[in-house]
Parts: sequence; C-alpha cells; structure tokens
Amino acid sequence: MLESLSLPDGFTDVFTSRIVEVDGLRLHAVTGGTGPALLLIGGWPQTWYAWRKVMPALARTHTVVAIDSRGAGLSDKPDAGYDAGTLAADSVALMAALGHERFDVVGHDIGMWTAYAIAADHPDRLGRLAVVDAVIPGLTPAPSVFSPVAVNKRLWHFGFNRLDGLNEELVRGRERLYFGHHFAVKAATPTTIPEYAVDVYVDAIASDPRGLRASFAYYRALDETIAQNERRKKTRLTLPVLAIGGALYSGPLVADTMRLAADDVTEAIIDDCGHYAAEEQPARFTEILENFLAARW
Repeated sequence: MLESLSLPDGFTDVFTSRIVEVDGLRLHAVTGGTGPALLLIGGWPQTWYAWRKVMPALARTHTVVAIDSRGAGLSDKPDAGYDAGTLAADSVALMAALGHERFDVVGHDIGMWTAYAIAADHPDRLGRLAVVDAVIPGLTPAPSVFSPVAVNKRLWHFGFNRLDGLNEELVRGRERLYFGHHFAVKAATPTTIPEYAVDVYVDAIASDPRGLRASFAYYRALDETIAQNERRKKTRLTLPVLAIGGALYSGPLVADTMRLAADDVTEAIIDDCGHYAAEEQPARFTEILENFLAARW
C-alpha cells in the first residue's frame, strides 16, 4: 500500500501499513518507530499521508501510529459514527488493539475534534495532547452567518459540507476542483501543498464510491459533536496541551480555543505557514512537537 506513494527516503524501512479490525470496523494505520506511543490524527480531506514528512523524525523516539479515521483513506466507511465521541472511541480501541493502553495524541483540523474528545472522554488513556490549526465546534463560539469576508472564506465549507445530498451532486466528478481549492487557499501559497499530495487525497475520496459521502459525514454529524462538546467543556482538561497555529491561517485561535477547555496550554505559532503545518513546515513542526513531548521526561 505504501510502495505506490511518494515518500521520504527510507520510509518503508521503518513504517508498515496495516488494517486493524476494531469491533467489526476495519481501520487503516501506518505504524513504526520505537518508544512511547504517539497517535497522529489527520484532518479533512486528508489521510494518514499528511504526516509523511514528520513521521521519520518522530519515529526515532516514539512508536508512531498515523491513522485513517473511519470514513477516510483505506478505513471502512460506514453510514454512521462520524461524531467526535465515536471517532475518539475508535481511536482508543485501535491503540489498545496495537498494544498501547496509554499514548500521546496529535490532532489536526477535524482530527483536533477527535483528539479533544479522546482527552475529555478517555483521560486515563492520554498523557499529552497536541492540537493543530483548527477550532472546536461547541467549544469555540460560533461565528455569525454575516461574518466578515475573511472569516467566511475560511469557514464557508462547514455549511456546504453539512448539506444532505446536494453537495455530493455538485462535487461528484469535480472532486479535484472542490478539494484542490481548499488546499490552494488554506496553505501559505496555492502551490505549497504539491500536486502529487493533492492527488493522493482526492483519489482516496473519488476512487471509492462511498468516499464523498463519508468525507461530508463528519460535518453532517456536527449537531451531535457540538452537543457532546458542550457537555465536555464543563470539565476542564488538566493534562498538558500544545496548541499549534499557522501564522497565515488560524494563528492564535488554536490556543484561544484550548484555553476555553484546558488549564495547561502551551501556544506555538509557526511563521510562513498556513493550515497544513506538518506538510508546510515539517522541520519546525517536528521541533516544536518533540520539545513538548520530551518535557515529560
């Protein structure tokens, strides 16, 4: 499964692609390395591949597990279960199946929603939490429908992705146009995320007849996720939290969001970086993350 992808030199010497069955659900993960377990949860509309540039360095000191959440990549795409609580339970069960009862987690974009849910719902399983360039529905105050143009440009897809059917009709056959647009406008420049990577993400959705529906399912489940987060925020997180924002995208909003829910928040803003820190600035991203994870020892 890895041989057909463009990957850093030596990647397949360290990492293995595997399918893990959890309660009847088949989840895909790429694993490798030695040391404490570190779970990487990517964002929309990406797959585990978003972490490819940082995984080799992280694997020197951690057992790295980069997953395709249900609905993404090579994982199963059932009709239901796309709320943050279910996605968090999937992730915890996957890690247990791999032998990791306790682990650290990094979540980017909608993976940040799942990572927060893991910390809130399964506090005994998590050591440290790192979140990357997103806000959390139900925790972050909802923007007005008449938000400024700059806000609307960043968030308009929330409403579109929540539509029931029309969005699929409009996007099907035009997946490269729709998803490619998001990578072009959210990264530091329109070409920062290379074409070959965009192709991997788009193909993962377009090549599976269930892919497009599943990609929108996370947003269609937002009512449930929001209700869950309104309950979760009543109990503040006490574990260490790292909040990373791209200076050209979410910036301080990531740490501002986590301070609404957590007592121990470290803020990091990466210069010359848009929404996709692990791909846009992998060296700086890895340095910040490793320093945070190593602080426990």
